[in-house]
Amino acid sequence: MAVNSTGPQFAYFGQEATFGYPAGMTVVDFVPEEIKHMVHQHWYSFPPVNPMWHYLLGVIYIFLGFFSITGNLIVIHLYFKAKFLQTPANLLVVNLAVSDMIMLTTNFPPFAYNCFMGGRWMFSAFYCQLYAALGAVTGVCSIWSLVMISWDRYNIICNSFNGPKLTAGKAKMMCLFCWAMAIGWALPPFFGWGKYIPEGILDSCSYDYISQDFNTKSYNMCIIFFDFCLPATFIAGSYIFIVKAIFAHEAAMRQQAKKMNVANLRSNEAESQRAEVRIAKTAIANVSLWLCCWVPYAIITIQGVSGNYHNITPLVTMLPALLAKSASCYNPFVYAISHPKFRLAITQYLPWFCVHEEEKKYDDNQTSNTENKEKA
Repeated sequence: MAVNSTGPQFAYFGQEATFGYPAGMTVVDFVPEEIKHMVHQHWYSFPPVNPMWHYLLGVIYIFLGFFSITGNLIVIHLYFKAKFLQTPANLLVVNLAVSDMIMLTTNFPPFAYNCFMGGRWMFSAFYCQLYAALGAVTGVCSIWSLVMISWDRYNIICNSFNGPKLTAGKAKMMCLFCWAMAIGWALPPFFGWGKYIPEGILDSCSYDYISQDFNTKSYNMCIIFFDFCLPATFIAGSYIFIVKAIFAHEAAMRQQAKKMNVANLRSNEAESQRAEVRIAKTAIANVSLWLCCWVPYAIITIQGVSGNYHNITPLVTMLPALLAKSASCYNPFVYAISHPKFRLAITQYLPWFCVHEEEKKYDDNQTSNTENKEKA
């Protein structure tokens, strides 16, 4: 099978060659000279990957980019189009959509281009740093946006009217905090604390989590704690309390109904139970998806920081990074488009999506608690 004559393989051999590489050739041999100084010595120990992986990853990123940009654009469009969606809670969801959209808009075109142009970084050293920084900013902002959304849903379901009300001003401050955290942690590598370098199959760039000097390790340890461990604790804790509150509420309602010798205390008991089960399932799904997307990349990073990076191969690095970016595709569906109010907006403003959501009419017997849960 002949190697693509437009790729770096042809340049290396000077003539068309059969598939396979000579002994001693490494993945770094394809890297342009102007950025080789940025490549960590660790990657010199690995032979080039099968060119198929570059094309495959490029195609996957194109699909991720399409679904992420489309889904998040729909969320942003509906928020500004439908007045009934312009609530403080939905502002947090839109902030997540903006961050996710920027992530794939800025990351997938250069990555896909590199994949189809020979599987190497085709841009300058500075753009490598900028690419990594944009990925860092949007990734951290999305993570902290999920923290704010989780806290808001915890507050609504667990505290109801007893908790602090989320106002437009508070929501804006929470969004500002997310971006401040993201930008604040992305800037230090430009000033000497931490580094951005090519990673994996060397057609993308990210944090340097392999170098063992104190400067780099201390930065990475702070990133791991403040931008993964702490947010993960908040998100998981919020949804655990949400599920516990839902089951405790239902148990109390059943107990009260038994004491009063009635079948139930609400005329719409069946619908309320379905809503509460849906919320519990959604909470579990949210946490599970978040952990599935981010834990593999966090494990790779923690391994690198701890010095146990001998099993961190180019592909072992790239696949978890790909999985982490896939979060920007499902977030708009999990946190927005699956919500009845957003589906109602799609029905009204994007009828060609063929979504038919009817506006619910609440009667006087329906509790405020149920309404609050539906908003969550």
